[in-house]
Amino acid sequence: MSTTRRHFILLTGAATIAWEHLLAGTPEASPNYKKTDHWWSMLIDITKCIGCGNCVRACAKENDVPEGFFRTWVEHYHVDGWHLETPTVSSPDGGIHGFPPVADKGGPAADQKGKDFFIPKMCNHCADSPCTQVCPVGATFVTPDGVVLVDEKYCLGCRYCVQACPYGCRFIHPTKHTAQKCTLCYHRITKGLTTACCESCPTGARQLADLKNPKDPIHQFLATHSVQVLKPTLATGAKVFYNGLDGSVR
Repeated sequence: MSTTRRHFILLTGAATIAWEHLLAGTPEASPNYKKTDHWWSMLIDITKCIGCGNCVRACAKENDVPEGFFRTWVEHYHVDGWHLETPTVSSPDGGIHGFPPVADKGGPAADQKGKDFFIPKMCNHCADSPCTQVCPVGATFVTPDGVVLVDEKYCLGCRYCVQACPYGCRFIHPTKHTAQKCTLCYHRITKGLTTACCESCPTGARQLADLKNPKDPIHQFLATHSVQVLKPTLATGAKVFYNGLDGSVR
């Protein structure tokens, strides 16, 4: 792709400076994108998730995820009465095809006792991630803007990071034989776009957030809602925040 006269006229100021970096596929190298100005996270509102599977399908398409593997997935929880410690959890094909309608026999709410809800899961992009600590060659690392990535050029496929992740969000690619996971659509967010999963969510249950941006709506949300992270006792510094997270979720 080349820069036409029309492109040059349209691209002024910051956009002109960044254009060549965008063409090269390295937007984060642009002087207009400063990694240290951002600290990326995600907000997931459980009260809005309908289990449609759009996020899983969008992620698979955007990132060319091999069939049978998932960078993000959705789990259906059924909690019978007060038995929080023994929920029924299902995630057929990672929820990529959605779940049966609640009114259908055998659907999530067919048994009206207790409650049902959906939990989207993904890499938590931890500030103190166990996966980066166990990688013997430094292939797994945290970027200055807070995203946990894998450099496939250095990855040995040793599976240490897969075993170390307490959230079960990593896998070994069946043909590349390297560790794979959610990248928070790094190739998109460094261009000013949101992630594929957030873009495809029909209810806004997923929201990309920049914790270093004082104007980001997440700050007001965090101040007015009681949000939680998964497995907080592990002190991983998880940056995927959940609103309405039930105590039965594990």
